[in-house]
Amino acid sequence: MSASALPIPDDIESLRLLVAAQRAELDAERVARAQAEAALVGRDLLIEKLKAQIAKLKRIHFGQSSEKLKTEIEQLELALEELETAEAEQPVRPEPAERLRPVPVRSLPAHLPREEVLHLPASGDCVCPSCGGKLHRLGEDSDEVLDIEPITYKVVRHVRPKFSCRACEKIVQAPAPAKAAARQTR
Repeated sequence: MSASALPIPDDIESLRLLVAAQRAELDAERVARAQAEAALVGRDLLIEKLKAQIAKLKRIHFGQSSEKLKTEIEQLELALEELETAEAEQPVRPEPAERLRPVPVRSLPAHLPREEVLHLPASGDCVCPSCGGKLHRLGEDSDEVLDIEPITYKVVRHVRPKFSCRACEKIVQAPAPAKAAARQTR
């Protein structure tokens, strides 16, 4: 019976148990998917390694008449052929049956030193670019990235305050700074 077909309990503790069970199920799916992905990557790496070894042995073999080298090349080619046929039989990458909701953003460890960088709109003087009215702060978006300095780590928190013009109701915010590495989704 699937989780969506279960009756919805009225008490909070039952709801918590239901949510915990669903989280455990999702975690198990993620682990299985990660293991399958790791196995595929490992196989791809082995195939590339064998191809490089064969190419190297063929270069060494050029101009020599060693039977041992010839049999070693044949064995490696046979192993590579078996791996490639096994790869052709399997799907390229396992695809999940349905897209999962995005994983909530986890914060970086609290023990790391933090630095805050404030990004103000281009005008910088809190004046609406459309009508010239005074901008009032609405809130802010913040994003933490891990920055590596030689032998130290620190978290740089980029803060981009949002401003609104009460005259024309326009919202102004500085553009987000470029990131060194894009965030990966799971």
